[in-house]
Amino acid sequence: MNLVLAALILLGATVIGRLFFLQVLQGGYYRALAQGQQKFFSPVSGERGEIFFSGGQILATNYQRQFVYVSPREVKEKEKAEKALSQILDIPPEMVREKLNQDSLYQLVKNKVTDEEAERLQRLEITGVYIGQERVRTFPQQTLGSQTVGFVDSEKQGQYGLEGFYQDVLSGQEGMIEGERGVGGLLISFSPSQTEKGRNLVLTLDYPIQFEAERLLAEAQKGLQFESGTIIVLRPDSGEILALANYPGFDPNNYEQEKDLKIFQNPASQKIFEPGSVFKAITLAATIEEGKVTPQTTYVDAGVVRIGRTPIYNYDRRTWGQRTMTEVLEKSINTGAVFAEQQLGSNLFLKYLEKFGFFEKTNIDLQGEVFSQNQEFKKGYEINFATAAFGQGIEITPLQLVRAFSALANGGKLVKPHLVKEIIDQNGQSQKISPEITDNIISPRTSSQIVSMLTSVVENGYGKKAKVPGYFVAGKTGTAQVSWGALGIDKPGYSDQTIQSFIGFAPAFNPKFLILVKLDNPQTKTAEYSAIPIFHDLAKYIIDAWQIPPDYQ
Repeated sequence: MNLVLAALILLGATVIGRLFFLQVLQGGYYRALAQGQQKFFSPVSGERGEIFFSGGQILATNYQRQFVYVSPREVKEKEKAEKALSQILDIPPEMVREKLNQDSLYQLVKNKVTDEEAERLQRLEITGVYIGQERVRTFPQQTLGSQTVGFVDSEKQGQYGLEGFYQDVLSGQEGMIEGERGVGGLLISFSPSQTEKGRNLVLTLDYPIQFEAERLLAEAQKGLQFESGTIIVLRPDSGEILALANYPGFDPNNYEQEKDLKIFQNPASQKIFEPGSVFKAITLAATIEEGKVTPQTTYVDAGVVRIGRTPIYNYDRRTWGQRTMTEVLEKSINTGAVFAEQQLGSNLFLKYLEKFGFFEKTNIDLQGEVFSQNQEFKKGYEINFATAAFGQGIEITPLQLVRAFSALANGGKLVKPHLVKEIIDQNGQSQKISPEITDNIISPRTSSQIVSMLTSVVENGYGKKAKVPGYFVAGKTGTAQVSWGALGIDKPGYSDQTIQSFIGFAPAFNPKFLILVKLDNPQTKTAEYSAIPIFHDLAKYIIDAWQIPPDYQ
């Protein structure tokens, strides 16, 4: 037993001694030798595809950027390196010192370096200090269309908007890049394997219209002081979006400077709201389609209608007396919308809201689209259906509203809003995106009647400021109260804040474009004085730019 124990002790001492020799005394040599023999692989994508407006203007592209990194194990003159890096790159010395003292092969010092900075560092020839190059995303238009395009993060992943939705298309097929670790440092020269360049996107967005829409929003905000605003312009016959403008925006080139991440969300597809009186057109369309009323059907407005114990009033508590359904839209009479919904019945009303797509996504090609299940509304209480008839108590997105109104304008067909009309690969091969159009949800006859009623809103009603001389314009105003719940306050009822909107199309009887203007809490009484003037100016701009022939002299 003693002999066996002695042998084990001797064996253990021999192993420990050998390990001490290899790992401590000769550790540096073998570490360098191993690093020289290692190969490593890291994933890399082909160059990211570009994004263009419909007219060829660039929305997103790539450029070559220089960066500075150090290999701390190679740096022999650390004081010289610290002083040079700090002075030339304008970085605090302590930050440079921290990186130089790391036991690593690679430490990024600065990721955006000018040609002058790079040249000054290269002239110093400091061992272990390197200039690297990389292809990075850039957005020449800066804030223009920012929530629509999104941005690309430091990991080369598209975030939000088009960059997020089309990440796989834009990034190309991932490959593997092989490199070598040299003795004492990281060699930055790579030998790429097969990679695929990302495909380019050609959008439906019209650069001049997008620019004008954002300009009008920014200009109007100075006087109206609204918290945020959205404009959507699209072709109602195809769903092609010509402009998707939001205020405020952000610069995708410097997204990391934003403190409030909500700025990245696209209000058109990622925020819900109660639409208000613009919804009366949907209620009347469904009621007319079922033959329950006609544009000339009359009812007597007493200024209030009671649902159980709950009174529903008109705006400013006005009483209108005997009025037609056309006048209900012209004067935006709440009790008239309730009357129409009651003729239709709650079950049919619910059925038509589903047909118009208010309980599902539009499936637009933007990352992160949301929609409301409207669970409270669907509980079936009579008061819920009554208020929904004039756009309160039902939640939708601006894109859902635009899609529904397109059906009113185009003869009754539901279209899918979309932003990309063409995808082009690295060989120049093009894939056209065809419009997606459903069967009729209302008849062409009903569509024609609603268009006439909405035209009368602009000719004779509260939408007069939307009129463009020489053209028939159809549209509807909306001024919706904002619920306390939407403001994050846990109490029933509605605040004094409003969402004011106008949605319309022109020429009314052969529409080329449809515009929604939505403003959150502007400092004015109704949409007549806020959203309509913006609509008018943008509609006039498009008519002039496209040289649309007038309807009359």
